[in-house]
Amino acid sequence: MAALELFTIGQIVAPHGVRGDVRIYPDTDFPKRFLHMTYGYVGGKKYEISGARLHKNVVLMKFVGVDDRNAAELLRGKELQVPREDLVPLQKGQHYVFDIIGMTAYDLEDNMLGTVTDVLKTGSNDVYVVADENGKETLFAAIPDVVKSIDEEQKKMVLDPPEWIDE
Repeated sequence: MAALELFTIGQIVAPHGVRGDVRIYPDTDFPKRFLHMTYGYVGGKKYEISGARLHKNVVLMKFVGVDDRNAAELLRGKELQVPREDLVPLQKGQHYVFDIIGMTAYDLEDNMLGTVTDVLKTGSNDVYVVADENGKETLFAAIPDVVKSIDEEQKKMVLDPPEWIDE
């Protein structure tokens, strides 16, 4: 049986109170998703969720069976994960960061530019970090003028590099 592929949606940063609640720092663009979850994985173990609420910039969550502060403390520093089928569906043209990283980037003439190694969140738009075979990194704004196509199945991205980028 193949291992279940899990994706991180938050980091457990601390216990909250004395009844086993945990504080989770969301690592998602959809923090309200936590309010509707029925289960999640922590350290590869499936936990049923009995409740969650948003509080300032964190999520307070209660797992079934984690009934005191000591049990919650054991989860500190661990990731809250979900399988792919539980990820929030994206609109056409949107992609998860983990699907972008590892793609091979090409220019409009089908010359390989390198591999996407990171996605930087800048506030206005994402920036793709592409490393060539020598490890030289080039930054590309994730905007329609630059990113011409993304094929998740082929793990291929076509970019129109700005003229100031020397190739």
